[in-house]
Amino acid sequence: MQAQALAKINAFLKITGSRGHYHEMISRFIKLPQLYDTITFVPKEEENDFTLEGDFNCQTKQNTIYKAYQRLLKASDKQKIENFFKAHKVTVDKKIPSFAGMGGGSSDAATFLNMCNKYINLELSEETLAKIGADVGADVPFFIYNYNVANVSGIGELVAPFEDEGLEFTTFTPDIACDTVAVFKAYRKSFFNPISDKEKRFLASLKTSEALDLFDATQANDLFSPAKSIYPELIKYDSPGRYFSGSGSTFFSLI
Repeated sequence: MQAQALAKINAFLKITGSRGHYHEMISRFIKLPQLYDTITFVPKEEENDFTLEGDFNCQTKQNTIYKAYQRLLKASDKQKIENFFKAHKVTVDKKIPSFAGMGGGSSDAATFLNMCNKYINLELSEETLAKIGADVGADVPFFIYNYNVANVSGIGELVAPFEDEGLEFTTFTPDIACDTVAVFKAYRKSFFNPISDKEKRFLASLKTSEALDLFDATQANDLFSPAKSIYPELIKYDSPGRYFSGSGSTFFSLI
């Protein structure tokens, strides 16, 4: 019982407004088939409580997979799920860098939820799984759906598949751990400038290559300027033809 949790990039990310403490956006999410974590359900030798193994940079209770497990217990057949994980542990072979704007934690949580639905026979719809995932993280719903490319809006809960060209990207992630919460706080404090509904609709209609032709890295991603204000070392990696994914720190280029 094994599955790949693919990384993603944000080809563009523009803030469209706010909803309480959250920011609404329009963003083009694109999965990267060449970069993924591998999640495996492994039979245990002895039955015990939920077990999660992997090279993580957080405690188990802060891990997105554990959070997804806790929310799944509340939303589905608790006894059935607990019995399965008394007999199976979850192992994760981490390849997606953390704090890099590539959705590693969100992809892990979504893949875990989809695997549970399949192997425990929970018979939950994608829409239900996406709602569960949204409680774990804003990017999780995108990874629940089997879309390679999508326009993601709202605070991440609105996912619309997008027919795009077959594009390939190279990525580069410097050794800089960008704190998503801090980047958004800096944006709200010093850079808040939402685009209009008209601009949102226009961006959502563009092919990815067309959108990238219109912008440099700072223009394509509203979080790049606040990220640079907190992590000025990012500036030296900013060059023509290179773009910034999510809240960082990964840069990408079209091949």
